[in-house]
Amino acid sequence: MAEGRKKKAPFPTKEQLLEFIRESPTPVGKREIARAFHITGADRIPLKAMLKELEREGRVDRGRKRRVGAPGALPPVAVVEIVGTDPDGEVLARPAIWKSETEPPRIYMAPDRHGTPALGRGDRVLARLTKTEDNVYEGRPIRRLAGAPKRVLGIYERGPDGAGRLRPTDRRVKTDFRIGREDAGGARPGELVLAEVLHTHRLGWLQARVVERLGRLGEARSVSLISIYEHDIPTEFPPEALAQAEAAQPVALGDRTDLRDLPLVTIDGADARDFDDAVWAAPDDDPRNRGGWRIVVAIADVAHYVRPGDALDRCAYERGNSVYFPDRVVPMLPEALSNGLCSLKPGEDRPCMAVEMIIDAHGKKLRHRFLRGLMRSAARLTYEQVQQAHDGSPDEVTGPLRERVIAPLYGAFAALLEARKRRGTLELDIPERKVVLGEDGTVERIEPRPRLDSHRLIEEFMIAANVAAAETLEAKRQPAMYRVHDAPDPVKVEALRQFVATLGLPLARGQVIRPQTFTRLLERAASTPYADMINQLVLRSQAQAVYSPENIGHFGLALRRYCHFTSPIRRYADLLVHRALISGNRLGEGGLPPEAGEAFAEIGMHISATERRAAAAERDAVDRFTAAFLAERVGAIFRGRIGGVTRFGLFVTLFDSGADGLVPIGTLPADYYDHDEFRHALVGRHSGRVYRLGEPVEVRLLEAEPVTGGIILQLIEGGESSSADRMEGAEPLPRGASARKARARREAAPMKKAVKKGRGAKAQAAKARAAKGRQAATDRGGRKKPGRPGSGKKAPRRRP
Repeated sequence: MAEGRKKKAPFPTKEQLLEFIRESPTPVGKREIARAFHITGADRIPLKAMLKELEREGRVDRGRKRRVGAPGALPPVAVVEIVGTDPDGEVLARPAIWKSETEPPRIYMAPDRHGTPALGRGDRVLARLTKTEDNVYEGRPIRRLAGAPKRVLGIYERGPDGAGRLRPTDRRVKTDFRIGREDAGGARPGELVLAEVLHTHRLGWLQARVVERLGRLGEARSVSLISIYEHDIPTEFPPEALAQAEAAQPVALGDRTDLRDLPLVTIDGADARDFDDAVWAAPDDDPRNRGGWRIVVAIADVAHYVRPGDALDRCAYERGNSVYFPDRVVPMLPEALSNGLCSLKPGEDRPCMAVEMIIDAHGKKLRHRFLRGLMRSAARLTYEQVQQAHDGSPDEVTGPLRERVIAPLYGAFAALLEARKRRGTLELDIPERKVVLGEDGTVERIEPRPRLDSHRLIEEFMIAANVAAAETLEAKRQPAMYRVHDAPDPVKVEALRQFVATLGLPLARGQVIRPQTFTRLLERAASTPYADMINQLVLRSQAQAVYSPENIGHFGLALRRYCHFTSPIRRYADLLVHRALISGNRLGEGGLPPEAGEAFAEIGMHISATERRAAAAERDAVDRFTAAFLAERVGAIFRGRIGGVTRFGLFVTLFDSGADGLVPIGTLPADYYDHDEFRHALVGRHSGRVYRLGEPVEVRLLEAEPVTGGIILQLIEGGESSSADRMEGAEPLPRGASARKARARREAAPMKKAVKKGRGAKAQAAKARAAKGRQAATDRGGRKKPGRPGSGKKAPRRRP
């Protein structure tokens, strides 16, 4: 060979060719392959033959423009559909067209560009796709393919030319709308308005017309209204339903069991106005049941007033449940019933469905019976009143009731609690916070929600009644709307096991997973710095509870059968259970129609969906109230804990307010950060700095946007450096120190712009936070939350 002549590159083998194709982030063409392996001239012919052979063998797929990729590989640009979020809050998508029988690749969507809201479930997007690892892609939106809505809620603004502009509050609507002077309807700049989209264009703008003015943003009623409209929650009752509720009359004793001499009491939040459950307990006088208790749980007889198929029933089914906000309630039933004839007010006769239960000294239920009665509440008590009386500080109301009413309730509660511990339920310690509003509707403070024994007492009584309802329906062969909670996915449990092992916390492999398995883990973690993090991870590993006529038990409560019976004013599922009990026990009118059970599967899916809708709306409203509370503290420094880790940044939960804010990855110290899903961490490639779930951090508040509820934070202190950094005192590499660093800056640029300008990152933060592992894992008897200030009603303690 002549001196200086280049040696010919060896022709690649099939395996080398396959490795190159599989590692390519996008499908490749023959020209790219030839360039990579230095194939020229006549050698292109055997290359073409080899590619055809690999295609016949099914080892590669050929796509657009004859480009090849690994089987199932996606093109560089494709239409994708948003399917939800993962436990860390990252937005997930799937190809809009997927013909293979195998599972499609996972697509993690980056935040959209500045000025556009976060992607939501069901959105279709044209996206640029880049393969990041085997069967995993990163998608960057090019444009959205959904059409404009018929109506849109937004903030009205006015331009220099006098024409109006509508800035939508809905994160799914990506464009502003032009509102002509003649279509403004008297709206003023800064007002929250509902507008009708006209589907006409003028100077490139979509046109809209104001149909309703809802007040200025920041006023008491505007924050919740945004969530109500965004989540399509019905707020108005049709005239026939209102007329039916207004025409309802009190009930006479008739064939009902007279319970008016029984000192039943209601125990609720301090500002609640609708009281739909009452309790009573006394020692069992049967000598064969020494130390045992007799318990009565009485529930408002909503089925007497709301009959199958009538106007009220149709409204209740459509809503599925009441929705509770810090400043208001959107009820399932009109107030004439929910605050009137179905509210168990002291000293007033009220129809009820009641269950009498006999338990032994250890909380085991010996027998029970259901009856339809007429009761008269002896007192309306609050959780705080009852707890203080039990602790020795009664007031003028609880003083006369302390020995004959309150003390027996706590005695029966102790027995039920013993049975719960013996059963081995999942005991998560997830702190809850409540928004406290002032008289003007603004947020005064955000504080921890108290967790008293009086709350647990009511929950145990409700759980016992719910179990009795499920048992009776099975025994009577009646259709039952079960509350089911499946065992966690073994894959999630294994991932949890591997992670906690790195912290020195054992979770044995191969054992049958029971609720107490997780409870023991939580007990071991309680004395460690990882307690909060482990509680969150256990919560995220759980399935979501739903309503279904097919019984699979309730994993979190360690129960074989479970229904919701105790809140028919605010949950349609409970109303169905009441009707089934009436039919099964032949307790009069208002039972289930014949063949009603055939629709239970469809009804279960519907009311499970309305429950999720309500929970999302409530979270969004709390996020907006919290953002409004923090908006005046921009620039302040807060302590918090990393509550979520995504490839686009960190979610930090602030200790003081419980607010969740996004620390965009582009604002972290200069480095290229890899998302370690196993460790729930972002890891710097050069500095070795690690930001891990559960770590305490210090952050500065950059932005708080009440319109979207988005909060943007900047990390001030926190994260672990590698051992080399700590020993050598190494600083993060300066910007531009390597080509990889430059690439990291380019990829982080869209997020940095969003932080600088606002809406893109905030919308992503709000959307991801709403789904970030907050699905509830346990039921506490379907009991209401303590009433929120200013709501005028009790708020439910949501537990699936």
